Amino acid sequence: MTGAGESRADDPARGTLDKAAEENFPVAPFFLPRAWREDLVALYGFARLVDDIGDGDLAPGGADARLLGVSPREAQDRLVLLDAFEADLRRVFDGTPRHPLLRRLQPTVRRARLAPEPFLGLIAANRQDQLVRRYETYDDLLAYCELSANPVGRLVLSVTGTSTPERVRRSDAVCTALQIVEHLQDVAEDLGRDRVYLPAEDMKRFHVQEADLAADSAGASVRALVAFEAERARNLLNEGTPLVGSVHGRLRLLLAGFVAGGRAALGAIAAAEFDVLPGPPKPGRMRLLHQVGVTLRGKG
Repeated sequence: MTGAGESRADDPARGTLDKAAEENFPVAPFFLPRAWREDLVALYGFARLVDDIGDGDLAPGGADARLLGVSPREAQDRLVLLDAFEADLRRVFDGTPRHPLLRRLQPTVRRARLAPEPFLGLIAANRQDQLVRRYETYDDLLAYCELSANPVGRLVLSVTGTSTPERVRRSDAVCTALQIVEHLQDVAEDLGRDRVYLPAEDMKRFHVQEADLAADSAGASVRALVAFEAERARNLLNEGTPLVGSVHGRLRLLLAGFVAGGRAALGAIAAAEFDVLPGPPKPGRMRLLHQVGVTLRGKG
């Protein structure tokens, strides 16, 4: 019998897509039309794989690197892998890509007439992760989120045929909020990768040193800092929530799920008394469903 680890290594596309279950929000829920589900899974596969490359979390065995034409000697260089991934992405638009996740993406790109820019933004964010490991100001962090998170929401609006300038603005607020929430959940994990997404100016304001983030449990200053950043994320979610009411039918339920995922995660962080250092506070299913209902009713 083949073990789970072996199957993930032998099938990097499956191993990447399986990570959807770990997200704060539903990726492609059953109630959506089949074509939308296929498109959203294809978008998720791209976004998850580029993040895995940037984080050094590819499946063991080097299958992804081989598919992208990267030699074993160069496979440890994430910038080389990202360059190869970008080259394969460009084949989505004018050829035949090598990686199965990009081949899966190609029908979505053609059907929705997607432009390369949002995909290139996500790659650029992961290049930035290799070069920039600290953010001085909140505005610096927002500029990073413009690359790392906002393209995803814009792609969702594009594949569902609902993109307008106002919806894009609201979507950007939601996506940036979700990115900040993820950073708060993953403070300890990110520090282990020598990355700190808490703005340095805020750390100084709350008298937090990086050594404080390496503790097993957060002290009062770290908790106050996390609470401050969580409130910023909550305000962004509230700013973006009218996006949900601007659409109808099953898309409205999907977008409510995204907002609810962020709200539920913030609730889990608050329930942990803003101590995110022992591990990512995760919301339970009932908390998530409750927040879906609250969001659909248009309440904050």
